[in-house]
Amino acid sequence: MKDRHSDRIQAVIASNSAAGRSGVAASWRRSFIHHKLDPSVAPGRERLTSNEIRDRQEIVGPMIRLAASHLDRLAATVADSGCSVFLSDAHGVVLDERIRSADIDGFQSCNLVTGTDWSEQAEGTNGIGTCVAEERPVTIWREDHFRESNTVLCCSGAPIFGPSGLLSGVIDVSSARLDLDASYARLLAVSVQDTAQRIETALFRSQYSDARIVSLAEEESGGQSVALLALDRDDLVVGATRAARRRLNLNCGVLGTIPAADLLDLAPKQGLDAAQRAEMSRALARSGGNVTAAARALGIGRATFYRKAKFLGLKV
Repeated sequence: MKDRHSDRIQAVIASNSAAGRSGVAASWRRSFIHHKLDPSVAPGRERLTSNEIRDRQEIVGPMIRLAASHLDRLAATVADSGCSVFLSDAHGVVLDERIRSADIDGFQSCNLVTGTDWSEQAEGTNGIGTCVAEERPVTIWREDHFRESNTVLCCSGAPIFGPSGLLSGVIDVSSARLDLDASYARLLAVSVQDTAQRIETALFRSQYSDARIVSLAEEESGGQSVALLALDRDDLVVGATRAARRRLNLNCGVLGTIPAADLLDLAPKQGLDAAQRAEMSRALARSGGNVTAAARALGIGRATFYRKAKFLGLKV
């Protein structure tokens, strides 16, 4: 078994075109060439101490707190099939888990528990580490794992992106049961991705709790979407999820300076004062903060602009 697995990986790595055709093959190449791993050698079973785990958990505290109820629901759905749920940080270190007592021995033997490093650098191709490396959902099916010692596992991982658009962590569902079939694994993958999106949405809404949240999705699944914008009282875009940034080609430098009306077809706010304030704020944003240019764009004098801004509580 070991020889067959290693030989298969070596053959794929030796092929110049295989990595371009397969995400798994590309991960195998990274594991072997860049991380210098041997598929036939089991890693050392090192785990973080309780203090080290606590320190890492504190760094991603909001994600762990907001993810807890979602992990519970996912675990309740998949537990009867022998699957367990894991949450890692952006480095692939497992920081939270949902494992039934009946399944704990199997995951302990695979070293897939809280406090273990499942990055590609440590374990090669796997549902957590490869998801971290490629920042996309992955399903790693048994012998798709790089290390022969991990080929008992079936893993589906999905990335969780924080309010800044950067990777915050990975949610993974794994099973060591031999009777898990490919069709069920595909259903698991959908559930994992949905849960990751719900956690991402919760993180974004928590970060921008005082803002108006606008969804860019034409059709949302269960009211959830990760293509979200956060708007301030003047409808300036102050936050955007990773999906929204990509869709609208936004970068961090424009947040807080670009009116939502320049990106979206939004209905104006009710009330003359609110409408005037928002229009003045948008003119300022478009002029890069230049009051003279903003006043000229609105067809009013500079002094009038200052007077109206003071009355409306607009900082200039």
